Amino acid sequence: MRDLSYDHVPYRMSEIEHRYGENVHIVANPFLLGALATLCSKETRQPAINRLVRLLYEDLIRTVMNHEFPRRRVAVPTRMIDSSPQAIFEGEVVDRQVRAVTVNIARAGAVPSQLVYDLLNETLEPSLVRQDHIIMSRMLGENEEVVGAGIGGMKIGGDVDDAFLLFPDPMGATGSSLATAIETYKKKVPGKARRIVNIHLIVTPEYLRNMTKAHPDVRIYAIRLDRGLSPPDVLATVPGTRWDEERGLDDHQYIVPGGGGFGEIMNNAYV
Repeated sequence: MRDLSYDHVPYRMSEIEHRYGENVHIVANPFLLGALATLCSKETRQPAINRLVRLLYEDLIRTVMNHEFPRRRVAVPTRMIDSSPQAIFEGEVVDRQVRAVTVNIARAGAVPSQLVYDLLNETLEPSLVRQDHIIMSRMLGENEEVVGAGIGGMKIGGDVDDAFLLFPDPMGATGSSLATAIETYKKKVPGKARRIVNIHLIVTPEYLRNMTKAHPDVRIYAIRLDRGLSPPDVLATVPGTRWDEERGLDDHQYIVPGGGGFGEIMNNAYV
């Protein structure tokens, strides 16, 4: 007889209650919230910044794989097989035969995407994993507010047919850059992705509204929701209950409480 305990492995992700829809997942994890708070602190500098970004994304991509990726059952002999014919682990694991593409949205996405790429290669069949690169910049209006995003260059290594298309970009502020990148893949890159997943450290209500409107099929994961400029009575409600009144961006489209521009602080380049 074999042990059936791991034939079907349930995965229950801890997330905060909200009203943003079933495709939005705000992870409820005290450890990650603490690490993110340290990352966003004014006193935190390099090399601690990039180390914390890696720590946070290691946990996030594992969460995404557990929650989104398909499974398969394996039977793997252990080192005890020579002395006992029962020394075989049988159970459900993440399916290695899955295509995945991670997209580096330069510059804040460079470190997260590289980490995600490395972990995907450890988990999946490496020949099925790819990293693409898109250089984007915010377009500013007369008052230095963000009015859109432009693509300065791309390195896309093939189609995305039946692949998990992942965008590990730390800050979901307005959503303009990411919405443009996703639209590019949908319209100009051959194949239809199996699933599109945005993976963030922080998101705002404005980002969630814009992204779910532009691309309602996209799954969104984040460690923290920042809506610090909302009225006090709105802050007392479950997130998303009064979505139109929630505000996490100041007049220059920076996140509050936020953590400063992650592209700047991760690269020590304040331009």
